[in-house]
Amino acid sequence: MPKERNGYFPEQGTYSIDMKKYFYIVLVLAMSLSILDAKKVKIKMATLAPEGTEWHGLLMKMGQEWKKATDGKINLRVYPGGVVGDERDMIRKMRIGQIQGAAITSEGLTEVNPQYSVFFIPMLYQQFSDLDLLYEKLGDDLVSNAEKNGFKVILMVDVGWVYWFTSDSVRTPDDLREHSIFTWAGDYRTAALWEKSGFQVVPLAMTDMLSGLQTGMVNAMAFNPMYVLAQQSFGITKYMLDMKWGMLSAAVILDLRTWNRIDLVHQDKMIEIANRISTDFQRKNRLESDEAIAVMKEYGLVVTTPTEAEFEEWKSLVEEMYPLIRGQIVEENIFDRVMEFKHELEADN
Repeated sequence: MPKERNGYFPEQGTYSIDMKKYFYIVLVLAMSLSILDAKKVKIKMATLAPEGTEWHGLLMKMGQEWKKATDGKINLRVYPGGVVGDERDMIRKMRIGQIQGAAITSEGLTEVNPQYSVFFIPMLYQQFSDLDLLYEKLGDDLVSNAEKNGFKVILMVDVGWVYWFTSDSVRTPDDLREHSIFTWAGDYRTAALWEKSGFQVVPLAMTDMLSGLQTGMVNAMAFNPMYVLAQQSFGITKYMLDMKWGMLSAAVILDLRTWNRIDLVHQDKMIEIANRISTDFQRKNRLESDEAIAVMKEYGLVVTTPTEAEFEEWKSLVEEMYPLIRGQIVEENIFDRVMEFKHELEADN
């Protein structure tokens, strides 16, 4: 009869039944722990929004609630202020897996779905209600086509009307032609549009815009007041034209590979949290744009309101740009759908 030593039979080179059970249990536990650990997902998310802004606050709150709702399975780390680079850099780094998410404007969103360029059409709408209807009509296409390209849209909001901020007073398009306009580096089509319309442009990375203003390289930019306030650039571009040039839209996106690693139950919780937080943000944000202008006025911002005749000059400029926008900046079918919708609204009004 072979002698057993601690469950092992040296002569036979085998373990007793009890030891086999022991190792089986250890193996199962190890595999279980490995599976549980694999379900933990770390998300590195970049944004241009400076630390302390409402947009940055939205991301921080969302991350905290994601972590709590998923029992720590989802960990979001936010990199604010453009430390990862411009929005095009963010998309490139998402594609190669250096980061897993980004909170970006329509400028960066055109890299994941060119249809987001619809928000580049100047003076398209002047009321939030019209913009909400546009989201209803195009929202599904914007989201689904981004997903086809490998990106999951978690939430989509507008972050404020865009106005012209300039170093000298601007009332008409001819006034703006005397300035050097900031355009996003890499957006060659928009730069070409301005140049063909007789304007001077200086393409810069968004992270270089402030230094460009300080050195006088650029002295005109179209941005929303809250961003201008956050960047403190109104000390240089101290004139604002009180005319809604456009709407700055934004979204939070994740790399689809990362999204697909997350349990379906957790995905549902994350979307529910994102929708709730973004709804609150949207409601509050639409009120704070005027507050940002009021604060800047206290510190010397000069707000100029165009006359009716001057406003018509801007409308004429935009209409002259339409043939250059359609098919070159905005896809023809999307441009036509939006214009049809615009005409319907004008007829109703």
